[in-house]
Amino acid sequence: MSRTLIVLGLILVAGGLLWPWLSRLGLGHLPGDIVIHRQHLHLYFPITSSLLVSAVASLIVWLIGR
Repeated sequence: MSRTLIVLGLILVAGGLLWPWLSRLGLGHLPGDIVIHRQHLHLYFPITSSLLVSAVASLIVWLIGR
């Protein structure tokens, strides 16, 4: 269990360090991501981006588990 948490932590750190380059992929600006801008309210629901990241993560975990 501790090894899994360490690996997940390292993946999160790597994602944070690589975020300037990963943001160029267009995540967060896909069709289906809901953005609401009002006078004093900014809401952001990255539905499509979340589904895409989840599918890729599931594929990677499935490939590693084989």
